[in-house]
Amino acid sequence: MRKLILIPLCCIFFVSFAQNKDSTSVADSSLYELKDNALDNLPVISLDDNDFSDAGPQNVSSVLNAGRNPFFSAAAYNFSALRFKIRGYDADLSATFMNGIPITNLDNGFTPFGLWGGLNDVMRNRDMAIGLRPGTFAFGAPGTSTSIDARASKQRKQTSFSYAYSNRSYNHRWMLTHSTGINKKGWAFSFSGSRRWADEGYVPGTYYDGWSYFFAVDKRVGQRNMLSLAAFGAPTENGRQGAAVTEMQELAGTHFYNPYWGYQNGKKRNASVGKTNQPVFILTHEFRINDHTSLLTAAGYSFGKRSISGVDWYNAPDPRPDYYRYLPSFQTDPAIKDIVTGLLKNNEANRQINWQNFYDVNRDNNETIYNADGIAGNNVTGHRALYILSDRVTDTKKFNFNSTLNSSFSDHLDFTAGLTVQSQKNIYYQQIDDLLGGEFYVDLNQFAERSFPGNNNAAQNNLDHPNGLVKVGEKYGYNYDIDVIRTAAWAQTSFKYNKLDFFLAGEVSQNVFWRKGNVRNGLFPDDSYGKSDINYFVNFSFKGGFTYKLNGRNYLYVNAAYSTRAPFFENAYIAPRTRNIEQDDLTSEIIQTAEAGYILNAPKLKIRLNGYYTSFRHGFNVLTFYHETYQNFVNYALSNIDKLHFGGEFGFEAKVARNLTVNAAAAVGRYYYNSRQNAVVSLDNTAEILDKQTVYSENYRIAATPQEAYSLGFTYRSPKFWFLSLTGNYFDQMWLDFNPIRRTAAAVEGVDPKSTQWQEIIDQTRLKAAYTVDFFGGYSYKISRTTQKLKPMYLVFNVGINNLLNNKNIVTGGYEQLRFDFDTKDPNQFPAKLYYAYGLNYFASVTLRF
Repeated sequence: MRKLILIPLCCIFFVSFAQNKDSTSVADSSLYELKDNALDNLPVISLDDNDFSDAGPQNVSSVLNAGRNPFFSAAAYNFSALRFKIRGYDADLSATFMNGIPITNLDNGFTPFGLWGGLNDVMRNRDMAIGLRPGTFAFGAPGTSTSIDARASKQRKQTSFSYAYSNRSYNHRWMLTHSTGINKKGWAFSFSGSRRWADEGYVPGTYYDGWSYFFAVDKRVGQRNMLSLAAFGAPTENGRQGAAVTEMQELAGTHFYNPYWGYQNGKKRNASVGKTNQPVFILTHEFRINDHTSLLTAAGYSFGKRSISGVDWYNAPDPRPDYYRYLPSFQTDPAIKDIVTGLLKNNEANRQINWQNFYDVNRDNNETIYNADGIAGNNVTGHRALYILSDRVTDTKKFNFNSTLNSSFSDHLDFTAGLTVQSQKNIYYQQIDDLLGGEFYVDLNQFAERSFPGNNNAAQNNLDHPNGLVKVGEKYGYNYDIDVIRTAAWAQTSFKYNKLDFFLAGEVSQNVFWRKGNVRNGLFPDDSYGKSDINYFVNFSFKGGFTYKLNGRNYLYVNAAYSTRAPFFENAYIAPRTRNIEQDDLTSEIIQTAEAGYILNAPKLKIRLNGYYTSFRHGFNVLTFYHETYQNFVNYALSNIDKLHFGGEFGFEAKVARNLTVNAAAAVGRYYYNSRQNAVVSLDNTAEILDKQTVYSENYRIAATPQEAYSLGFTYRSPKFWFLSLTGNYFDQMWLDFNPIRRTAAAVEGVDPKSTQWQEIIDQTRLKAAYTVDFFGGYSYKISRTTQKLKPMYLVFNVGINNLLNNKNIVTGGYEQLRFDFDTKDPNQFPAKLYYAYGLNYFASVTLRF
């Protein structure tokens, strides 16, 4: 779910005007007045990639890893345009391992796939499971469990160079990979590098510049030991896209209106720029104790920063181009409404950021700051910046250790056990990226100034450095750490017999986390600085299941699991930017899940049919947003979040002719909240509890994924080394994420339950069904070499075209704004913000491999 924090949105809005102010039109002046009159509105930001063989010939082979999964292929590729989530699960319900270590983040449970973006060539060796299948590398997760083996000795011996062109987030990509394989002395080396870039991506104002590197070396020591070292990273910078209200999209004449950019000196400049540079190092030791037992031990360390920039401002008009008070729908005077409509519709610059205005305002603002930097008598006069570009930085240091033992005790018994230790420290802070023509920015909390006029201490973001003058590269606003430590031990026993396989697995883990404030905030001098109380959570997980083997091709299986999971840091602390205060009665979430299905593996036919049921209980979440009634920012601490996911999955692959294959897949589920949530509403500036509410969230749908997805495709593979594939996809049961404060008794108080207004307030928006058609094709050409001593060379061509019919009306996601006018009870005053899928988009590549 979305997080809102007390930082400006990364987009700004001012009407462009002539340099000669005397020539400014009446229309332009009226629009500026709208902005000047909006000083009381505060800025907010939405923050929110082997069969088990039996030694005994009398046994039917197991299905634990057997066969290609046609459903997963569709889910991973065909359904991706609509942000499809397998079983509706969030990303924190999946686990990813690389070279033996867990790679998922401890703060939110997500896998940071961007850390190895652009390294496709060396990340292909994967073992992946959906659901509760027993694993050989980890206890597993309810969603997907993935193990990537990127060791040098596991890479194909080859040299490969490729170039690709695309009209998506980047236009160009080159990639160079060289792997030696293991030589006679037991050494193996692998290197890969790539660059991806676009001056402007599919969405106006976006851009991309990403580099990637990978180096790995393996050394075989004797016949039983293998040492491996891998290092990789993907420093990336990209100008981002923002969700937008329908009104602005209609004025712009496109669903891909992006409020994050504007012209500066005739060039597009994006205010919301994401940057990532977090290299990873992994040392792995594989020890084959004997022919039946192996021990894989790995340690990894990663560090570095990721940041997102945005415009921040102090006591100045709200600069967002799509701020609701600047839109035609807000204007009550018909003449002004027509003027504003014309300005926004007919001039692109009026819908975007006015960078020049920032520089003009800052250079015209000359102020004296008294007792600057907390030094008595240190009075500094200069151009005080009212608008700045800031970076919200997360500086991460992460250590992972994992050891896994796999042993075959007999033909019928396999045993696996593991020990994991993880430690992660995140440092969160703001820093100045650009003063936009100013000489300094003053580190003050303008919201506290309004709540506590005349109280200079309350307005200080850093009470020990009052009236701090901040310049480019220096920190301001908030500065705090989180520390999370997780230890886990697990074991699994698998039994394999002639007609029946079954397994049992268990895990015990401990999560420890705390907050450490690095500055003393003026609003909370006693709760902001230093180390908070330490949270301890001990959790247990159990799973088991059996597979009945009708014969070597037909299998029936049933699996079930029960687990508890500690709350994530970001859902535990109510306002970690300023204080240590936590939600009341923090407890572990309870997850119960079961699945059953049928598998057919035949030479010309593969079928996967699966049903699942998952219950989540006692979840937490925290939202922070501007509340119209309280005229201030509030913290909305949610608890008792229960969810239910159930449905079925079907995958089908049939070879219907010598070179023709038919693929089909379907996912039909229902994911919804099945409890009334509890909300504690507190004032952000004081932590005063304003209200305790019941959110009537029961039966509202889980958003951000289609709950029904269908796919049908045909692939033709020619004996002359080329192939063509055409696939049609259909999506339905898509819902918009809802604003919980509109689902309270206060939101509908005084409204007639039989009225349209009542329904508009409480109803959840269902998105329209959507369809796409995708094409993929390729050709491989062998290049003859002049001598037989040289390896053959191959030239490989691939092209993929998604959304072939150029359907630009597909909503892929969005959210209701977390604001609601309790006086007018008008849900349309703060309309939802939406994202749309790309129209026709393509990716074409050529690869030389030898």
